[in-house]
This record gives sequence, structure tokens and C-alpha cells, in this order.
Amino acid sequence: MIVRSFEEIEDTERHIKGAKGTWESKRIVLAREKVGFSLHETVVKAGTETSMWYANHIEAVLCVEGECELTNDETGEKHWITPGTMYLLDGHEKHTLRPKTDFRAVCVFNPPVTGREDHDENGVYPLLTEAS
Repeated sequence: MIVRSFEEIEDTERHIKGAKGTWESKRIVLAREKVGFSLHETVVKAGTETSMWYANHIEAVLCVEGECELTNDETGEKHWITPGTMYLLDGHEKHTLRPKTDFRAVCVFNPPVTGREDHDENGVYPLLTEAS
């Protein structure tokens, strides 16, 4: 059994800050736990714009705080995401987040991330493994 808090991973190697400064993520369950998914708390900063494309992962996102516009960049469809709203990127959709306020979400990735990932120039997380 693993018991771990977001507070205890603050400012450790599990607390990742995106290179562009628009988001940070506390990765509480990673690939090294070998459970088939990773679990994160991610905050996207108010007034920013972050474009992403999880070409190698499926992500489920549950908003727990804040408000954010989610745009499906492939269709132009927009959604307003508020606490209690979930979105699932089950088709590897290219998407953009534009938070009105700091947007805090709990996210699940499959396959699990290692904790070293950051978005590349296309908004993609590379497919890393514990051995790479």
C-alpha cells in the first residue's frame, strides 16, 4: 500500500514546473509504481494559454478548482470547464487551455508518465519509460 500526500511531494522531483511557466504538476503516482497509470494534481495559471497534444497518452482531467476554456483545436469546439467537470482526451485530441482563474485539476495518464516529461514544440509529452 502506498500513502502519499501532495504536500509531501512539494518541491521534490515529483513536483514538475513546465518550461514555459504556464503550469505545474505534482505527480503523486508515476510509472515507477507499476500500476498502469499515473495520477497528478496540475495547476494551469490564470491568464495563460497552453496548447497540448498527447499523441502518446490518454488523459482524463477532473477540475477541482478554477475556471478554464478548453478548445478542441481540431474542431474548434469550445467547452467551459468548472469544478466537478471532467474531460477525457480519448482520441489524442490537440487542445488548448485558457484559464480565467488558476485552474487546478486531478489528472490520470495511460500509459503512466515517468515524471520527467514536459511538452515539446508540438505540445506532446514524449513516450518515456523508466529505463529511458
